[in-house]
Amino acid sequence: MESDENILISLEPRHAENILSGLKRVELRRRAMNVEPGSIVWIYAKRPVGSIIGRATVAKLHVLAPSRLWKDFGAVSGISKAEFFAYFSDRTQGLALELTNCQRLAKSFDLQALRRVSRQFQPPQFFSRLKQGPLLSAISCVQVI
Repeated sequence: MESDENILISLEPRHAENILSGLKRVELRRRAMNVEPGSIVWIYAKRPVGSIIGRATVAKLHVLAPSRLWKDFGAVSGISKAEFFAYFSDRTQGLALELTNCQRLAKSFDLQALRRVSRQFQPPQFFSRLKQGPLLSAISCVQVI
């Protein structure tokens, strides 16, 4: 399924790097996300990086019990089993956002550059939808490597 939706997610730098290196092929979330397969996920690496550094495409969303998520995606989660189950300790369900076509931007957009394009820019706590406008236009023009 194709989608023209663009979302922005904030990740710890190690998770962002693991996605872009191919070590981590799912983004795990404790809450469901209403995102369509085919959506573009822009990856904001939190401080100390503080930049949009890459993008990926949503292949599929999996909402499952944590034990099933681990069984299906533990090997590509980029975290240890102990870290995984600590993250989902109080949840009966979790989300694995399966990612494909993960690409690093040739030029990252740091917080200062993002605010020059969109004065009110704030990195999202969970995720945010990017609407057509100057910010999406600016990051969409950057080549990937």
